[in-house]
Amino acid sequence: MDAKVYKHSQGRSLSLQDLLDYFRRQGSMRVSDLHLKVGCPPVYRVDGDLQKLKGAPLDRPALDAFIAALLNEAEAGPYRQHGSVDLSIMAETMQFRVNCFRDSEGPAIAIRALEATVPAVEQIGFPNQVWRDIIRRQQGLVLVTGITGAGKSTTIASLIDRIAQTDACRIITLEDPIEYRLHSRQAIISQREIGRDVPSFERGLRDCLREDPDVIFVGEMRDRESTAWTLTAAETGHLVFSTLHTRDARGSVTRVLDMFPTDRQDEVSSQLSLGLAYVVCQKLVPRKDGQGRVVAMEILSNVYAASNLIRMRKLEQIYTLLQTRTKDIPEERMITMERSLAMLVRDGKVDAREAERYADDVQAYLDELQHITSQGEPAPGQ
Repeated sequence: MDAKVYKHSQGRSLSLQDLLDYFRRQGSMRVSDLHLKVGCPPVYRVDGDLQKLKGAPLDRPALDAFIAALLNEAEAGPYRQHGSVDLSIMAETMQFRVNCFRDSEGPAIAIRALEATVPAVEQIGFPNQVWRDIIRRQQGLVLVTGITGAGKSTTIASLIDRIAQTDACRIITLEDPIEYRLHSRQAIISQREIGRDVPSFERGLRDCLREDPDVIFVGEMRDRESTAWTLTAAETGHLVFSTLHTRDARGSVTRVLDMFPTDRQDEVSSQLSLGLAYVVCQKLVPRKDGQGRVVAMEILSNVYAASNLIRMRKLEQIYTLLQTRTKDIPEERMITMERSLAMLVRDGKVDAREAERYADDVQAYLDELQHITSQGEPAPGQ
């Protein structure tokens, strides 16, 4: 990690540790990723945008040396055999999620920065108090969805960490790789890494149901088998957290159903209508002051009306439900992505034009913005 193998400029070479130190200096809320590939200088993702480091392009010997420093013997085998491998590392005080892979020009590395400690759930940025309802639940499936890099794992880690602080319960996680190191407090926590501690999510879930868990975290519902076992776990009296790469609540429900053949979708929609607790879809939006990003969320609570829509597969009506059940009380606490963005604009956290770029339905966002700003207090500084 400390070998200075990248010839950055004339007379100056950098190590992988030097490149990772930039995350520590700037903070992972601003600098989220580092991309390393042959023929390009190191590229950081800062506040959501890619920025190239000023310097010489990386060559293959430098990439080979970086990968050799990152991989242990168990990880090097899958990399050589399959051309890619996931892992997590600690460097100084920071945790990183790493994917080493090969492209047409040679080896490449994608590095995602994680906070060394799990942020308090109050700092995540929920637009209402729904997180209090989530951590009090005894069973059901909580789906946290969004694109890669939207902060899904951080949100789930903060919720599980709060449960571990307050409840004497058994928590088991299945992750690929482990991103946040969670500490047993009132709870007992076992974190299992796919490929190291268990061969697959499906096998981990089979095992998990025999290990007396109260809370289960499934890193991702990747396929039909892992999804089926996740739904079963939620249905049989466990609180289950998992993630999907979807942009909104309706799309999340649709994605789960589409994993199964047509002749099983009635059965699965009924199972999902009973087992689902919440869908939390999130995006990270650049702050107006340029100091990092802030979360915008769409939240679906599976109240009776939502459950009925899922069971009947009238998913096109979910958005209307999100628009109408918005009171900050346990029986409601729903919100559309467009309303969440409009609230961030009203509060002076996000620029109105920037928020429009992140809206799934631009006209709905503009309508929400007009309604919120006309009914509420003006944004700070206006």
